[in-house]
Amino acid sequence: MTVDLSVVSAAPDSVAAVVHLVGTSGAVPRRLGMSRRTLSESGFTGKAGQSLVLPAPAGPAQIVVGTGDPVSLDAATLRTAAATAVRAAGPRTSLAIQLGELGAVDPSLAGAAVAEGIELAAYRYQRYKSTAQDVLASAVLVTTAGRRAAVAQGVRRGHALARATTLARDLGNTPAADLPARVFAERAAELAAGCGLEVEILDEVALAELGCGGMLGVNRGSAEPPRVVKLRYRPSGSARSRGHLAMVGKGVMFDSGGLSLKPSDGMVWMKLDMSGAAAVLAAMSVLGELGCSAEVSGWLMCTDNMSGGDAMRLGDVLTFRNGKTAEIHNTDAEGRLVLADGLALAAEAGPDAVVDIATLTGACVVALGKGMAGVLSNDDVLATQVEAAAQSTGEQVWRLPLEPSYRKLLDSYIADMKNVGGPHGGTIVAGLFLQEFVGDLPWAHVDIAGPMQADADDGWTSRGATGYGARLLAELACGFTPPRRSTRR
Repeated sequence: MTVDLSVVSAAPDSVAAVVHLVGTSGAVPRRLGMSRRTLSESGFTGKAGQSLVLPAPAGPAQIVVGTGDPVSLDAATLRTAAATAVRAAGPRTSLAIQLGELGAVDPSLAGAAVAEGIELAAYRYQRYKSTAQDVLASAVLVTTAGRRAAVAQGVRRGHALARATTLARDLGNTPAADLPARVFAERAAELAAGCGLEVEILDEVALAELGCGGMLGVNRGSAEPPRVVKLRYRPSGSARSRGHLAMVGKGVMFDSGGLSLKPSDGMVWMKLDMSGAAAVLAAMSVLGELGCSAEVSGWLMCTDNMSGGDAMRLGDVLTFRNGKTAEIHNTDAEGRLVLADGLALAAEAGPDAVVDIATLTGACVVALGKGMAGVLSNDDVLATQVEAAAQSTGEQVWRLPLEPSYRKLLDSYIADMKNVGGPHGGTIVAGLFLQEFVGDLPWAHVDIAGPMQADADDGWTSRGATGYGARLLAELACGFTPPRRSTRR
C-alpha cells in the first residue's frame, strides 16, 4: 500500500482535510482563520505531537498540528508532525499539508521527512481482513513556487525510503506458515528482477557443499528447507566509486526456540525473527532509485528454528563456513549460528566493511527497551556511519561496548566456543561470538530485537512489524565511505 504524493503551490478544494503546522511561538497561518489565543483556549499550544481537528460545515476539515519550538524545527520534527496529521485525519482518505515556514530545514530534507511521516503512519496491514478499513490514499504538500522543485525531489526520496519500510513491514506481518524460507527466497528473486539486483539462491545442497553448518544445524528440526539469498547491487558508472558494503540479515522465519522451547507468550511474535533479512532486502530494493554509489552485497540467512525429530540438540557441535566450531548450550540462541555462516560468506566476498542486522537478543531489549536498537562494532568510523544513518531516519540506536574480556565466557572445553555465555551481558557476548566470523574486516552488528514490533500506533510507527532498519540500511549504503583499517579497535 502506498500513498499518492504530490507537491503543489495551492491546496485543492477536493481534499478531505487541510493540515496546518503551528509551533509554540510565531505567527499562526492566516489560512487557518484562528488566532493563537483562540487555539490556546481550545487547549492547543503548538507543542510537538499535539493535534486539533476543526470540522467544517462545508469544505475540508482543518487540522492543526504542533511542531514545538520553531528554533528547534528539524526534519525529525516534520516527520513526526506529518505522522500526527495522518493519525488525526482518521478515516479521511485525502489531505493537504501546508508546509509553511521551514526555518533552517532544507526544503528537500523537509519533503523527504514529510513524505516518510505520511506513508509510514498511513500503513495498515489488511491482507487477512475480511473487511478493510479506509486508509489515506492521497496527500499533497503545499509549498511556495520557489521551493516546489526541491520539496518534490525530497518527496521522491522519502517515498522510496518509506516504500522500503512498508515492504519490510509486509514481510514481517505475514504469518510464518505463508512465508517459509523458500517462499521468501522466491519473493526476493522477484523483487530483485524488478529493481536491477543480481540474485543467487543457495539451497540445502549448496549450503552443505559450502560447509555452512550453522544454517544446516538450526534447520534440522524444520520440515521446510533453508535458503540463503545472495543479492548484489552495482551502481551505474564506476562500480567501486564509493566502496563495497556487505549486509547480512538474520532470516529465522519462525523461532520456536528449538529443543530449548520458548514459552507461548514468547513465541507469539516469532514470525518477526526474520526482520533482519526483511530489512536488508527492503533496503537493497531501493538503492538504484536512491542513486546509491556504493556497491552493496546482501546475504539473507533464511530458515525456521523448530523442534522436530532431528532437531539440533544441546551438546551438539556445529562447524561453520570458516572452519570454526561451536558447542550448543541453548538452541534458542540460533540467530548467531545462522549469522556466523552469513558473515563468513560475506567476508569472503572482499567488502570494505560488513554490517549485520538481527532480532538477536532479549538482553538488548532489557538494556535499551523497545524504542532503540543496540550497536556493537570493532570499528569507530563504521559505527559512526551507522549512528549517522540512524539519526537521519529517526531509527534510534545506542552503541554498546564490545568488551574483549567477556570473550572467555564463550570458552568450551570440546569446541572453539559455546553459543551462549551465561546469564549476564548477553548482547555483548553475542557480539563477541559474531566477531569470530568477520576476520579483520570493519564490522558492525545492529540488534533490533526491541524495535522489531510495536504494540500500538505511535507517530510514524504502526502497530505490528515496524520495518525497523530498512531505511537505516538504505541511508547507510548511500552515505557509505570505506573505513581505514587503522580505525579498528
